[in-house]
Amino acid sequence: MSQPGTTPPAQPPVDEAAPGVPAADRPQDRRPTGDGVLREMLASSWLMTVCAIVLALLIGAVLIAAADPDVQRTAGYLFARPSDFFTALWQTVSGAYASLFQGAVFDWAASSPQRAIRPLTETLTISVPLILAGLGVGIGFRAGLFNIGAQGQITLGAILASWIGFTWDLPAGAHLLLAMVGAAVGGAVWASIAGVLKARTGAHEVIVTIMLNNIAVFLVLYLLTTSVFRSATPQVGRPVAETAMLPGLLGDAFRLHLGFPLALLAAVGVWWLMERSTLGFRFRAVGSNPHAARTAGISVPWVTVLVMAVAGALAGLAGGAQLLGTERNLTGAIAGSIGFDALTVALLGRSKPLGTVLAGLLFGAFAAGGRLMQTRTGTPIDIVLVLQSLIVLFIAAPPLVRAVFRLPAPGARRRSTVEAAA
Repeated sequence: MSQPGTTPPAQPPVDEAAPGVPAADRPQDRRPTGDGVLREMLASSWLMTVCAIVLALLIGAVLIAAADPDVQRTAGYLFARPSDFFTALWQTVSGAYASLFQGAVFDWAASSPQRAIRPLTETLTISVPLILAGLGVGIGFRAGLFNIGAQGQITLGAILASWIGFTWDLPAGAHLLLAMVGAAVGGAVWASIAGVLKARTGAHEVIVTIMLNNIAVFLVLYLLTTSVFRSATPQVGRPVAETAMLPGLLGDAFRLHLGFPLALLAAVGVWWLMERSTLGFRFRAVGSNPHAARTAGISVPWVTVLVMAVAGALAGLAGGAQLLGTERNLTGAIAGSIGFDALTVALLGRSKPLGTVLAGLLFGAFAAGGRLMQTRTGTPIDIVLVLQSLIVLFIAAPPLVRAVFRLPAPGARRRSTVEAAA
């Protein structure tokens, strides 16, 4: 009991729904906002990732079945002969996913061993720029930056790699090395624009990088009309010299090239940078709490520029690998949708190098297998885009996945113990 004339000590507010438990400890009052949403997505467990993929495949199966004529026809007399409906349903969904697997991993119906393993090599080839760009986006995420400009950074990397590839006359190894270095420099410089603007003026990196994406698209279209890049084919750049191309790993029968082991080496390098180096510790410190990092003596503006430069260099390497590995000619669509897919790859891989590599392989498998799925079963290839979009949706909404699969919320056990003790 307080003495007369004294003010009793302030007590934490108590939740009426749970007497005795401070309101600050109630889970409904911990709503993540801003960077907290990103941290929640990146901190989700592997189980959440697997559940998100499974849930996307299940919804994809429903869409595949709904678009199939046999399933629609048998659904008209479902209650008269349900066996026809479920047989058609099984054949449609299993056939589509089997074709997706055959086009992405192993085609057991192929006429030769080379054709049987060709799908796997295509998956690995398509995954190269996805892995490299995903690593760059992931570094930005872990440093608290939303690098949405991988598309433009890939384009700038491809531009410089193309220019070095067809203008310089160098031996094979040196030519390839300088072309890839040029690609990394192009991406790093383009991303650093957003980093400098954020560090000096506070301009949000999302808006700046999106605008830089648009500038990069129109820049490459303009360059293709100049005498330096223009070739005999309209809107197609001059071909890169053979000495600057990434050599194939399995001969002329396959498209798999040296870019895949380089992407794996880049993943190892990113792991060392983020987990074992002082610079990576500063990146993670700024991403966790920039105010605490500033108090500890870390220059947040300088780290912001460095993060964007490293992320842009990796995205530029993705553009170089795309041009020097498979395309050879610069075009306005050289980046395709790689930069935007890299966002999904980074989120699915939780911005960790191993996870990013596995996510890049998964999306490469979707892209390679979708073609065969459409050819053999008539399933629209847009289903693959739907699957990718659903995965993004579920990765971005962990509470939804937990509700579907009845998974406990992070820290639920600890909160129950605190509440019981209170």
